[in-house]
Amino acid sequence: MQAYGLRTHAWNTALRSFLLLAGFPLLLAIMAFGVGLMFAADQNNIDRAFRQTLRNLPWLYLVACGAAAVWFAIAWLAHNRILDWATGAHPVTRAEEPRLWNLCENLCISRGMRMPRLAVIETQAMNAYAAGLTRDKGAVTVTRGLMNALDDRELAAVLAHELAHIRNGDARLGLIAAVFVGVISLGFDSMTRGRRVARATRGDGWRVNGNSRNGGWVALVGVLMIALAWLLATALRMALSRNREYLADAGAVELTADPDAMISALRKVEGNAEMPEVSPQVRALFLEDASDSALSSLMATHPPIGRRVEALVTMAGGRDPGPIPRAVPEETPAWAQQEASDATAQIPPGGQLPGAIPGVPLPVPAPWWQGPAQGGAPAGGTQVGGASPGQGPSSPWTPRG
Repeated sequence: MQAYGLRTHAWNTALRSFLLLAGFPLLLAIMAFGVGLMFAADQNNIDRAFRQTLRNLPWLYLVACGAAAVWFAIAWLAHNRILDWATGAHPVTRAEEPRLWNLCENLCISRGMRMPRLAVIETQAMNAYAAGLTRDKGAVTVTRGLMNALDDRELAAVLAHELAHIRNGDARLGLIAAVFVGVISLGFDSMTRGRRVARATRGDGWRVNGNSRNGGWVALVGVLMIALAWLLATALRMALSRNREYLADAGAVELTADPDAMISALRKVEGNAEMPEVSPQVRALFLEDASDSALSSLMATHPPIGRRVEALVTMAGGRDPGPIPRAVPEETPAWAQQEASDATAQIPPGGQLPGAIPGVPLPVPAPWWQGPAQGGAPAGGTQVGGASPGQGPSSPWTPRG
């Protein structure tokens, strides 16, 4: 089936991501307005409270943007170290992982990209993620289980998927979205803590002035605006992450020209990507987040594997092999298990070694002091020097007939 619509699919996904990202500053303004209403709740008049909040909104918005800038600076400087600590990844070199290094290097050379920093997570789960806020300082991390389960074509497709994230600036966009959500969440947490303090000190909840019923309504509107901003920001971040996964899948096919390998890799990862020890904020960067299956489609960070495969089949002409169960490694029989310190040979049940002829005794090697030079029989039982069995050891000086 001929590929069609791949670039159009990528352009449309990028446009949707840009529109989603543009909504975060608006939600930040809504959150600042809600905080302003809470500060103005001591006014006896609702109109006066709203006018005061509108006058203070520029300053509140600047404070929120300043908090976002500080948060962004911290994340920019320690992005890779924070992710390594959160996932347990460790950097690797070409000498340590030549297969991984060579596959990634070939892809980078084909697109003129700088070689990213490679790291491995020692877990049997099958997953990967890309990091780095610039194309020159990218990083790709894969799990040991992914490397063991995928062949070279499939592993190259996954690496191309992560390189597409770096080329498209997805890590940078994801960080910006995380900072906005973090600042809005900070306002939401401050609101809930303020509510607990107000109840503990006054016993009247959000009503700052017990004589003003209007002040309670103003505070309630502020609470609702902050909660709405937090919910919409979280939903926007999830939608942004889902769009970037579609775009990275298309970029992987464009880079490798092998949609079947990307589809096969996704099918193998399906159902084997569980990493519950990693925080949900970090799992949003992964190739697949298995916990999304328990969430609604609105709050999931990744589209289902089935939909991603369907998009690749429709837009790139790939072939779907269907769900692929994970291969179970064969267990070593009990009789073949042997410690490194044990020098004895293990005999299988029945007392017969593999390949032995029933009824024929096994050859006994000659002692070490009766080597072939002295006429001793080797392990195969054949005499050296032309002597036949039963004639005794022959000498190397014996004339050969």
